[in-house]
Amino acid sequence: MASSFLRFSLLFIAVYTADGFRNYAVTRCDFNSTDPKDIRLIYSEYYNKLEIARFDSSVGRFVGYTEYGVKQADGWNSGPEVVQMRNEKDRYCVHNVGIDYQAALTKSAEPYVRLHSTTPPAGKHPAMLVCSVYDFYPKQIRVSWRRDGQEVTSDVTSTDELADADWYYQIHSHLEYTPRSGEKISCVVEHASLKEPLVTDWDPSMSESERNKIAIGTSGLILGLILSLAGFIYYKRKARGRILVPTN
Repeated sequence: MASSFLRFSLLFIAVYTADGFRNYAVTRCDFNSTDPKDIRLIYSEYYNKLEIARFDSSVGRFVGYTEYGVKQADGWNSGPEVVQMRNEKDRYCVHNVGIDYQAALTKSAEPYVRLHSTTPPAGKHPAMLVCSVYDFYPKQIRVSWRRDGQEVTSDVTSTDELADADWYYQIHSHLEYTPRSGEKISCVVEHASLKEPLVTDWDPSMSESERNKIAIGTSGLILGLILSLAGFIYYKRKARGRILVPTN
């Protein structure tokens, strides 16, 4: 949902001929609210990937973009096609936009949080934490920091809610700080989808890269043990089935 501006499209015709030329038409609805004044119907005719003519409900008539498209547009504007397209905005766009908005606005999606450290820009603080919040809906959200149970109000910067173009949003909050022994730092997320604030504590015991190395090493060790055990079992079974033949 880029900048709260939405669009959906419908492919009407796709015709392929033996020599590879293609003719097709696309109807789309552009909107940023359910108000009919904020909804546009745009119907486009294409020939061999080139848009030749268009009907835009904000213009109210067909417009041609090529020599052939101009002739087509003139014919449509003189016939029943232009009246039909003017009615399509209410029949297709306004109707479907209302359904989509209602379906979306009554739903919510819980965010998930990733808390990690990063190198801070040159300044007075030697450390920076980033609280990244992903895949939440609706847009309104509050992200804050706590240090030993107290909300931190200084040295905090946050991005705006960033649209992912699929109805979901993400946001990133940064905390610059000077580490203290035994302190507890948490990222707190408040959102309509949550019954209570989502609190994620920072574990400074090791860096994220160190945790990843340990996880990879542990996985490799477990896999090696499994393969060794499988080889031992196979060897024992083969040994049981072996028949000893005495020799003279």
